[in-house]
Amino acid sequence: MSLTRVVLVLVQAFCNGLACTPPNPTSPKQRYHTEEMYILQIAPLIFKCHQIICWGCALFEVLHYLAAFFQLPTVLPAASSLVCLAPQANIRLTPMFIIGVLSVVLGCYIRLDCFKTLGNMFTFDLTVHPEHRLVTNRFYSYVRHPAYTGSMMLVIGLAFSHLTRGSWLTECGPLRNRAAAIVVWAVWWLWTFCVGISRADAEDKQMRKLFEDEWTAYAQAVPWWFFPGLV
Repeated sequence: MSLTRVVLVLVQAFCNGLACTPPNPTSPKQRYHTEEMYILQIAPLIFKCHQIICWGCALFEVLHYLAAFFQLPTVLPAASSLVCLAPQANIRLTPMFIIGVLSVVLGCYIRLDCFKTLGNMFTFDLTVHPEHRLVTNRFYSYVRHPAYTGSMMLVIGLAFSHLTRGSWLTECGPLRNRAAAIVVWAVWWLWTFCVGISRADAEDKQMRKLFEDEWTAYAQAVPWWFFPGLV
């Protein structure tokens, strides 16, 4: 395992933490779209889980690097086995891992820019701010829901980095079975995409109600939800 991977996995965990931390608290009185399925309402909780799991994987990768550096498998094999259950594990820098890190960094940048652009209006629950306005600049000039674009890039990036060969999860941890990693990835991505679609549709309806002709003109100028030319 290389020091470069250790540094990058920590950078990735830090960026994911920034992107998954609410910039503003939610006011229950301002919420809407509360009738959606419960599994789709727990996005703020899932973001917290993102952070815990991501930092957990980063911690174990750092410990694995330190164990190899100080030759613990030879000196203290029992202690080493606590970090990695597979003695021949090969945690390494891979192209998929690097793509994953870049995806998380870009997703983080997009979400932080959305936090700044919307200011007090950005919450992790769907809400209407007392001084709500229609924002159409920055990333909102390319797609109508760029924060969800950022979220999807986080999920893609974390999956590329931690659910593919060369990671602690798949070499040492509970997802050494390739089929298990694929199932986790599929369920994770499906949930994220369903949340994005459900919320994007609800937000569009709410903005249409609030801003009427202004929103209609915006929707015609920016027809895409998440990715220009795709969806």
